[in-house]
Amino acid sequence: MPTPSPVPRPDRRTLLATAAAGPLLAAGCAAPRARPGEQGELERLFSDLGDQSGRWKPISAAEKRPRLARLAGLLEGAGIDALLVEPGATLQYLCDVSWGRSERLFALVVLADGSALWVVPAFEAPRAERRIADAEAPAGALVAWEEHEYAFAPLAAALRARGVERLAIEPEARAFVAEGTAAALGRERVVAGLPLVRALRGTKDARELELLRGASELTQRAIQAVAERLRPGLDDHTLGRWIVHAQQRLGLRGTWVLPLLGPSAAYPHGEAEGRVLEPGAGILVDTGGSLHGYQSDTTRSWSFGPPRDAEFERTWQAVREAQRAAFARMAPGVPCREVDRAARAAIEAAGYPGGYAVFGHRLGHGIGLQGHEEPYFDGGNELALAPGMTFSNEPGIYLAGRLGVRLEDIVVITTTGADHFGSWQESPARP
Repeated sequence: MPTPSPVPRPDRRTLLATAAAGPLLAAGCAAPRARPGEQGELERLFSDLGDQSGRWKPISAAEKRPRLARLAGLLEGAGIDALLVEPGATLQYLCDVSWGRSERLFALVVLADGSALWVVPAFEAPRAERRIADAEAPAGALVAWEEHEYAFAPLAAALRARGVERLAIEPEARAFVAEGTAAALGRERVVAGLPLVRALRGTKDARELELLRGASELTQRAIQAVAERLRPGLDDHTLGRWIVHAQQRLGLRGTWVLPLLGPSAAYPHGEAEGRVLEPGAGILVDTGGSLHGYQSDTTRSWSFGPPRDAEFERTWQAVREAQRAAFARMAPGVPCREVDRAARAAIEAAGYPGGYAVFGHRLGHGIGLQGHEEPYFDGGNELALAPGMTFSNEPGIYLAGRLGVRLEDIVVITTTGADHFGSWQESPARP
């Protein structure tokens, strides 16, 4: 039986990201720039990979319009009069208005009757009106506030004028927005918007699933392309640059990677340490990118030739069984926690310690416009699965000082069970 891992090191997940990357999945460092002459080498090395993103169309403003009515219905059903949304993934879900976050509040407020308000700094109102019109976004009154008064009193007055008694704040709004709104409107009238946003974005429609599937397929293709070109002496930083470049060549944006070799993979959120690829070394690549705004997140673990550590293949097979056991447990109505438990039970059945001893993280996270979003596969989540929910399914086994194996694929809950995007990894010899 493998020795249980000690308490893991602090989470230091290193994401090597392109300079153009959007918000990352977790805190990390930017990708090192290619060494002099390396960019040309990368272009030659991956010249067979072409931009595939044109196979999929972005979701249009017209396709997004029904989402406003859906949100209004959710508000009415919850007995809440309005939802306040700052710039971010939920605003992107509802419309194509882009606006940076600053100390000056810019927000969309959607009311249960289907109408909308836009909260904007007064001096920015002309630009905001143009942005809203150009994006074919929901029309609505502008609540323009002057610098001396701040946004909250004018916002509260506009909400009272429309009979708003209960206002939900989306979960990613900043604390000063929630505090200021509660102080102006009344704390008893401001509620958490997490259940609403989870209901709104937690189940994906056909177009969203199409883009999520495409993003996963392109990421898997990039990993395979890199694996075919690996050679002894390559270090983990170079491996990371290759993975990022291959995904970019295929048309993904906002690409990132966690490339781990050998014992570095024993820490789920380890970091590239300058290790060099040697025959028999274990490789763990956790990576993804964005296809028209929708994210991929795939992990592959394999051995560079016959594994040096005899435990590697046994560990890999146990992780694969855990991933399949979790997948088999997925169906509408099943609590999220039961899926996490199925994976842990499979790892324990393979002869490894149970609980968090060698599998120290949750089974998975929701994915969509954000790489990590509600809901989550963890042992405490009682939320019932529903068709259209999308998750990562990523069990792992980590043996401190020796090796780490994680397999990650994106799955979607269907009416009868679950489906997965792309192909499963079938062998510890190749990704």
